[in-house]
Amino acid sequence: MIHKLADIKTDKIGNGTDIWQFVVILSDAIIGKNCNINCHVFIENDVKIGDNVTVKSGVQLWDGIKIENDVFIGPNVTFTNDKFPRSKEYPAKFQEILLKKNASIGAGATILGGVEVGEFALVGAGSLVTKNVPDRALVVGSPAKIIGWLNNDGTRMIKKKDHYVDQNGVKWIIKKKSLVKL
Repeated sequence: MIHKLADIKTDKIGNGTDIWQFVVILSDAIIGKNCNINCHVFIENDVKIGDNVTVKSGVQLWDGIKIENDVFIGPNVTFTNDKFPRSKEYPAKFQEILLKKNASIGAGATILGGVEVGEFALVGAGSLVTKNVPDRALVVGSPAKIIGWLNNDGTRMIKKKDHYVDQNGVKWIIKKKSLVKL
């Protein structure tokens, strides 16, 4: 479903994707199947969106953003892609951002260019992400810091003395600021 008040220039949109009113999508953007692109969203040319992605209202997806499957982007999330922005001056290449599968970005968060957000990671509402976020990390604050580790369903793993335990009883440890199965 593409709302009659949307301005869609691309024909690369997967089956079952809903695009609501006042959305603008440029000609080279690629959008997967079963996505939900809410009203008041802007998507530039060099943007790739996987399947089953939700983009809430007030989000702009700039050149260089890649979004894998099953990602949630909350309302008014801000992405940047130019480290030294100047009016009418453009870099040879814009910074890239990668949101890996099953990542969730909370409302009003800001994601700086050059950052990757890992699989099953969650960025808390209003957070400022300046560095890569490891798989399964829960990050909050400005700048965002890791405050916990997550199960597949987004709930927090249980912290034990020297390890974490997921919802299936699997043990995990932290190595080099990343979570690793034991």
